[in-house]
Amino acid sequence: MQKLTNKEEEIMHILWKLKKAFVKEVMAEITEEQPHYNTLSTIVRNLEEKGFVSHNAFGNTHQYYPIVSLEDYRKRFMNTAIDNYFNSSYKNMVSHFAKEEKISAAELREILAMIETQKEEK
Repeated sequence: MQKLTNKEEEIMHILWKLKKAFVKEVMAEITEEQPHYNTLSTIVRNLEEKGFVSHNAFGNTHQYYPIVSLEDYRKRFMNTAIDNYFNSSYKNMVSHFAKEEKISAAELREILAMIETQKEEK
């Protein structure tokens, strides 16, 4: 699975939200710096070539829908980020966010409680 550009990710988030959409519907969801219609159409076709979306044809127009789920993309992206930036260590990742004060002690306790609950369920 390829990493997407920022604009491609933005379009995928819209398609994940809408489930299926024509290019003009995707355009209506873009709140900042709307690209030209043809540019957006090209981005969506590129997403199709990369295997992220497919389409249903209605005459000359296409309705696009995601074929890669948000969860699958998130897993792949997070695993790659953890491998590349934190030496494949979740501990390093969490400690990074703790040092940067991006996660609180209360949130860490919640995570620990989730881990303990999952251990008990197994």
